[in-house]
Amino acid sequence: MRRREFVTLIGGAAVAWPLAVRAQQPAKVARVGFFRQAGPHDKQFNAFRDGLRAAGYAEGKNVLIEQRYAAGVYERLSGLAAELVRSNVDIIVVDGTAAAKACKDATATIPVVFALAVDPVADGLVASFARPGGNLTGLTMTAGYGLAGKRVELLKDMVLDLSRVAVLNNPGNPPHVSYLIETRRAATALGLDLRAFDVRGPNDLPGVFAAMADWHADGLVTLADGMFFTQRDRVVELTLKGKLPAVYPEAEFVAAGGLASYGPSLPDLFRRAASYVDKILKGAKPADLPIEQPSKFELVVNLKTAQTLGLTISREFQLRADEVIQ
Repeated sequence: MRRREFVTLIGGAAVAWPLAVRAQQPAKVARVGFFRQAGPHDKQFNAFRDGLRAAGYAEGKNVLIEQRYAAGVYERLSGLAAELVRSNVDIIVVDGTAAAKACKDATATIPVVFALAVDPVADGLVASFARPGGNLTGLTMTAGYGLAGKRVELLKDMVLDLSRVAVLNNPGNPPHVSYLIETRRAATALGLDLRAFDVRGPNDLPGVFAAMADWHADGLVTLADGMFFTQRDRVVELTLKGKLPAVYPEAEFVAAGGLASYGPSLPDLFRRAASYVDKILKGAKPADLPIEQPSKFELVVNLKTAQTLGLTISREFQLRADEVIQ
């Protein structure tokens, strides 16, 4: 073999060999933290996984999901957020504002995607909707806090002689301050008396509903909250026991036997959150990804529950509903 051919052969092998080795290297497995201030919910978690699958991710192959749940105990949020940060996840997906704040306090480098924030600018999570800045971005579950007032209006549409409205409030959930302002504004405009009843933990629920009965409440609205969502079966049970017509933030309350709900589709928001994860894992910066608002709102009413409460839901109201449970 001539020397020039030998050198060319060796040189070509030297170039080809690293390429072959690189081709054999396994793809990096992304580690995603899935962190909720509420408890587990299969429908919403599965929607997030569906979104990842649609983007080309398969659990156990190129993505692993680390799950953490505070189950409505807000005192656990900071510890769980720190735990996820120590586990070296590549990105964290959270549900609401409180969990997002806990993650923001725990890390300034790991990207955080929220799926159910309310007003991330007013709440200090991001600089703006168009350019969030920092390491947080994601989706809101409302266009501000006005949705809470809309639920009061819907309750009045169903209960024509409505006079006293109770509000289930968690003082440990930061957005509830703004939620209450909007709820009171709507009640005042409709000439209704409104009183907030504070629930700091599940054990408070029976006593709070007894206090509502003593106040002679004739309707209830529930603010969006991880603890209330986790305790939705019990909340609905106590509401029906007290014969209170109620409007809830999530359709899952109606599925549990509640009267009505109005709000965004939570599975849809979690599914869309997966697209943020995909973009960030492919190199996009959270600071540059605009925050999106919900595109799918649902009014759900349960006619069977209405009958139990002695309510007649007008045909007009039923036609407005996205889903009517017979």
